[in-house]
Amino acid sequence: MLPTPDTSHVPYTHVYEPAEDSFLLLDTLSSESETSFLQSHFPASNHTPPLILEVGPGSGVVIAFITANAASLFGHTDILAFAVDVNRFACTATPKTARNAVHESETGGGLFLDAVQGDLTTPLRQGQVDVLVFNPPYVPTDALPTITPRGQKEEGKFEEESRLLELAYAGGKDGMEITERLLEALPETLSERGVAYVLLCAGNRPEEVKERIRAWEGGWRAETVGNSGRQAGWERLCIVRIWRGAT
Repeated sequence: MLPTPDTSHVPYTHVYEPAEDSFLLLDTLSSESETSFLQSHFPASNHTPPLILEVGPGSGVVIAFITANAASLFGHTDILAFAVDVNRFACTATPKTARNAVHESETGGGLFLDAVQGDLTTPLRQGQVDVLVFNPPYVPTDALPTITPRGQKEEGKFEEESRLLELAYAGGKDGMEITERLLEALPETLSERGVAYVLLCAGNRPEEVKERIRAWEGGWRAETVGNSGRQAGWERLCIVRIWRGAT
């Protein structure tokens, strides 16, 4: 079993604490089937290092895990990783989580670049991301919390803490408003060999989501590659892999 990165330095009053969804991503990405896929999709013989992005890293536990365990996941450590989050505290915590994990890795891990503050994929150039990981705010809510513009002062400590944590779970209608925005951006964000791993809950109607993705122009595929078990006949949480092509 691969080690879980240490997040004891993370201020959980302001940043989402790793939970079942986070650990499902770790288990899925390190499963035999997914490491086999990643190693065949991004072979060491390809001289262009894959660029790995996590959108909304929170504590940084997932992107740190990927970076530190690149040798096990990709079969080599020639990867570049970074993250984007609207939460400035997450952007501070994530690099420390990642760099500590790489430092403690027996294989040395890949190279973590940085975490930048931004809304989903808006800070990125098109067609650059090879692996995108997204654990979205997926809980159905009546409304979405507002995003405070950079440089604008919060109303108070309690209001700031509440809003930042709400950003981590509140998904709006069907829990899909944020996820839909990310999915719409995928065709332009991913490289030609790009792959996305997106977490969904049962209330997000994952089968319908996958069918819509498969209807995209360009030969897109979407398959469930991990789930947290079943309850009353439904998968509670699942990881959907999204990519182009026949393999």
